[in-house]
Amino acid sequence: HEVKQGRIHLHLCPTDRVWLRDSAPTMVHDADGHVQLVNWGFNAWAKYDNYARDSRIGAFVESHTGLSRSEPQRHDGTGRVILEGGGIETDGRGTMLVTEEWLLSDVQVRNPGFTRADYERLFAETLGITKTIWLGEGCVGDDTHGHVDDIARFVAPGVLVLAHEEDPADENHARSADNLERLRGATDAKGNEIRVVTLPYPRAVVMDGARLPASYANFYIANGVVLVPTFNDPNDRIALSTLAELLPQRQIVGIHAVDLVWGLGTLHCLTQQQPAARHARGKSTG
Repeated sequence: HEVKQGRIHLHLCPTDRVWLRDSAPTMVHDADGHVQLVNWGFNAWAKYDNYARDSRIGAFVESHTGLSRSEPQRHDGTGRVILEGGGIETDGRGTMLVTEEWLLSDVQVRNPGFTRADYERLFAETLGITKTIWLGEGCVGDDTHGHVDDIARFVAPGVLVLAHEEDPADENHARSADNLERLRGATDAKGNEIRVVTLPYPRAVVMDGARLPASYANFYIANGVVLVPTFNDPNDRIALSTLAELLPQRQIVGIHAVDLVWGLGTLHCLTQQQPAARHARGKSTG
């Protein structure tokens, strides 16, 4: 929306689904500090057929923000790069987290033929990334097949939280233990060791016999506030307290998200931030 002469004017864009983290453009700062739109191709996670309206969101955002928009292309000339914002996580200083399950497995393949090196070159060219850290798998029940925003998030440069399941009988245990091991001694783009703080998972949330991707890591950091999904679970308090200690300058707000996770996503999946312009050299994610 925008405000003109004291009135709020809404601009509506029809969509196929609500998960703007994946269908909307990723916003970056260019070398002059201006905000630009990196508009990935979107094909509903290489899983669903109905995404025609979602694929037009980038053009809509461009027309109503006036921001410059790019559509990254494959180097082999076969079309746009397919990616989703929920699969990338950066510290804003050149470091990125992604999962092998999302980009390198043979399930829900976004860019056939792309290698680890191809993706790292893409991230460098489009997002200014100089260090990519590859985690293994995402959480159980994630129909995107491995988005990182349900398992690992930066809360400050050099500090990240990792969803970790301590119960060996839980399906998320082996996955999270592997990711924790991969992060031991990991360094960021500046060569500094990354501090890893674990977040618990809530107990399993199941609908119609299927495990849903319930995770506290799917929080959204906004101006002065952090919105955190909660699940009426004893671990809600632990997750909220952990984030409050790590982000003391922001108010931590828990939002009941069981109804949302029935749709296979929660707060970070719903949102897409627009950073303010800045005066600094070098492209980076906002």
